[in-house]
Amino acid sequence: MTRTDLIAAAGGAIRARLSGRRPEIAVVLGSGLGGLAERIREAVRIGYADVPGFPLPTVPGHEGELVAGTLAGRGVLLQRGRFHMYEGHDAAACALPIRVFAELGVRVLVLTNAAGGIRRTFTPGTLMLVADHVNLTFRNPLIGPVLSGEERFPDMSDPYDTALRAVARDVARERSIRLDEGVYAGVLGPSYETPAEIRMLERLGADAVGMSTVTEVIAARARGLRCVGVSTITNAAAGITTARLSHAEVMAAAERVKGALESLVEGIVARL
Repeated sequence: MTRTDLIAAAGGAIRARLSGRRPEIAVVLGSGLGGLAERIREAVRIGYADVPGFPLPTVPGHEGELVAGTLAGRGVLLQRGRFHMYEGHDAAACALPIRVFAELGVRVLVLTNAAGGIRRTFTPGTLMLVADHVNLTFRNPLIGPVLSGEERFPDMSDPYDTALRAVARDVARERSIRLDEGVYAGVLGPSYETPAEIRMLERLGADAVGMSTVTEVIAARARGLRCVGVSTITNAAAGITTARLSHAEVMAAAERVKGALESLVEGIVARL
């Protein structure tokens, strides 16, 4: 099945379950951040097993379902569970949900992720508005034939929409949520970075590091979607402290800050 056929098949399967709903906003939920789905009204849940091309996630904290409904009075589609390249998927597979969302009429993409903090002032639980990213996965979902509705050379000078970032800052201020801002480095994983790699990333200008998001944003921009992203800093990156890193620590930190993040995302959606 070609990429175009797969996008059409997945979109058709999802559309059939939406019962006429037309979501304009999609929200991608990172590790341990799936609780926002409980705030969705009139929710319709679609398991990945029912969507062609959507593999089941293998990472704890990624549930493997889409949730459609209303949030803050707006039609939304939540992705609970990513596909990661470190699971063996290529970049195009990881970007498939974004391309399907665009086919369904989504125009704004809100992304969340869990990330390691490189900036020395970041502590576990910090929320970082993503201002820009550095793609160090060395993978790109646009490689291959140009798909219908996509640009061959999308402009990446403002990947995380300036106006949407302003909205996020306003919401954070109104809701007394501390929101820092910085650059996200996307790496392939699944091993955590070495202290030497973190020193390199720091010199390259990165403030946080994670294993997702960049391929999704590239695909979204090729389709003309506006993007806004928020990283939950779940741990200090290797070498910043002497602490050892674990996924359990990531999940625990995400749990502690989930209320603030959910409030922030809900506020952003309400203002769109």
